[in-house]
Amino acid sequence: MSFLKKSSTAVCVLLLSLGSGIAADSAQPKDEAAKQQEMLEQKFEQQMTGATLVGHFTVDGNTNGKPPREERYEIASAKKLAGNQWLLTARIKYGDNDVSVPMPLNVFWAGDTPVISLTNLTIPGLGNAFTSRVMFFEGRYAGTWQHGKVGGNLWGRIEYAEKKPESDQEK
Repeated sequence: MSFLKKSSTAVCVLLLSLGSGIAADSAQPKDEAAKQQEMLEQKFEQQMTGATLVGHFTVDGNTNGKPPREERYEIASAKKLAGNQWLLTARIKYGDNDVSVPMPLNVFWAGDTPVISLTNLTIPGLGNAFTSRVMFFEGRYAGTWQHGKVGGNLWGRIEYAEKKPESDQEK
């Protein structure tokens, strides 16, 4: 009886020590995952700040035989606020409208790929009920958009203004 009691105690101690080792090992990947996510967010902030999205968009049901319309969004800044919430300040040119506006939106992650998500956003000067899902990867973007009952797809590339050589900046 005493052998069984000692054996079960030894097994419990062994299991507890293994369990604490497992807990320490599982904490390590969580810390590493948090660091990895922070690096992805910093990279996204740097890539979007000063970027220009240059591409095209379609309007569902509008098959008039013309090529897709061009679009251009100049992103002045991208800043993470808290959690999934970000603030992008963008210059939007559409028709006769040319506005720079801060847009609160969510950025979710599909692995290493950021996906902007905005739902029923009001954009001053352009209207309300703008909804969009746009993913960014390897210098390109693609997604969907909706404004009221009208929607479509959008896609393009991410461009950056060329930096002037330092000798030109000093002049």
